[in-house]
Amino acid sequence: MIKVLIVDDEPMILEVLEAYMQKEGYDVYTAENGQEALEQFHHIHPHFIVLDLMLPDLNGELVCEKIRETSDVPIMMVTAKGQENDRINGIEIGADDYIVKPFSPREVIVRMKAILKRTGSHLVEDSLSFNNGKLTICPAQKLVYIHDVPVTLTPIEFQLITQMANRPSYAFTRAELLKVIQDAGYFEGYERNIDVHIKNIRKKIEEDTKHPTYIQTVFGTGYRFGGKADVTNPAR
Repeated sequence: MIKVLIVDDEPMILEVLEAYMQKEGYDVYTAENGQEALEQFHHIHPHFIVLDLMLPDLNGELVCEKIRETSDVPIMMVTAKGQENDRINGIEIGADDYIVKPFSPREVIVRMKAILKRTGSHLVEDSLSFNNGKLTICPAQKLVYIHDVPVTLTPIEFQLITQMANRPSYAFTRAELLKVIQDAGYFEGYERNIDVHIKNIRKKIEEDTKHPTYIQTVFGTGYRFGGKADVTNPAR
């Protein structure tokens, strides 16, 4: 699943863009300042960044420059600055596109899709494999395979394992996993129901449910994905 990082100090913009992008099926993360943006960048390794230039601490130009030291992830700069020199400067320091406020969220998504297609980043939607191909997740087809044998998961179960597999080793709280389900449009009101879904996933994909390989318990916190990504995974 494509991971998008939105960086803006205006909560309304974050909320609107996040809602539109989640509706398109993207995995969305947000940051309200430059330092948080850099921390998120190093933690989640996004496939696309929407970056405001006017941030309360580090400005967007500096954030872009720091990211460009180690990554060529596509960056769309968003700002109230509309002068030609501002746009040129943004492109010169490494931005892939530049959009001026106020803007249409739909235009942001259309431009983002065009950039992802042009850069080849859409390939991250291909299947992900783990533990030398023992487990394969195909987001586009919404299928999971164990030893090349398809496993039937419910939509909620598939949403959970896909989100967890995109952030290997990250310790998800039950509240975070509940939000994953709710953001996907499924009604689920209780954190403890997450335990039931995890138990059902384990029954379907684990060889030993008492000593799980993929969906591991993090005592005192929640769960994490323990599968080892194969080197051919385009999203890793």
